[in-house]
Amino acid sequence: MTLRSTIRSLIYQTEKQIQRGRFARTQVSEGWPILLGISFPKSGTHLLDQILLGFSKVAPYAKRVHSFYAEYEGETGRKRAPEQALTWLDSLHPLDVASAHLFARPEAASRVTGGGFVPYFIFRDPRDVVVSHVFYVTEMEARHVHHDYYQSLPDFDARLKVSILGRPDSEIEFPNIAARFAPYLGWLDHPEVLTIHFEDLIHERIATLTRIMEHLLVRAPIPAPREKILDALESSINPTKSPTFRSGKTGEWKKYFKDEHKRTFKDAAGDLLIRLGYEKTNDW
Repeated sequence: MTLRSTIRSLIYQTEKQIQRGRFARTQVSEGWPILLGISFPKSGTHLLDQILLGFSKVAPYAKRVHSFYAEYEGETGRKRAPEQALTWLDSLHPLDVASAHLFARPEAASRVTGGGFVPYFIFRDPRDVVVSHVFYVTEMEARHVHHDYYQSLPDFDARLKVSILGRPDSEIEFPNIAARFAPYLGWLDHPEVLTIHFEDLIHERIATLTRIMEHLLVRAPIPAPREKILDALESSINPTKSPTFRSGKTGEWKKYFKDEHKRTFKDAAGDLLIRLGYEKTNDW
């Protein structure tokens, strides 16, 4: 552990102790669970983090995210071993708030749904995901493993096609959008995991925040009025610190998809849209 990470850990643990002191009279009979926000990339990761950290205003939860885990290393694109995800999950403790692009492998799912966590899974219309991915890789993250390649492409249309189809010829694993989502689909089959459509946080915010609140209250009955808890969650949202709020809108794919992109997407991932509830047929 580097000096910087050691100092960061000490600050985090000190803040947790202060939080415990602030809410010393607030107890949960079964013990406080870990709040875990699972997200598909470019689907509202930072937004969900902000909301879950809002619980720190009404309960002794940490005021910052303990750590973030991703199945791929951002700068190299290297896929991490499954054991690394389990080690990361085991590093978390009660009252932590953690965030992850985490595959729903059986071993990970067993830990996440085993009682020590209150897990959430947020995802977004995959068509908006691929558009967001183009902007992120090309303009926002120069260190991204695919940045130089995207910059070499002639225009946005070519980049969007790659975000849909992936790079099957590359040594760096980057499959099409359906294959990229496939390892996450298992989270939809676990009732212990609350699934959240990113779009609902835009168009049905209060109802969705209420679901997020109730999902925790089943396990940890926070002794505060529900109105106060909801206000804490909503007031924690800061769009300026959430890259997914680049436009603050949903359905932006309609601006960028040409007929060729629609055909390409339907061939690669039409069934995924139906599985996630974004379309009923491939006639869109």
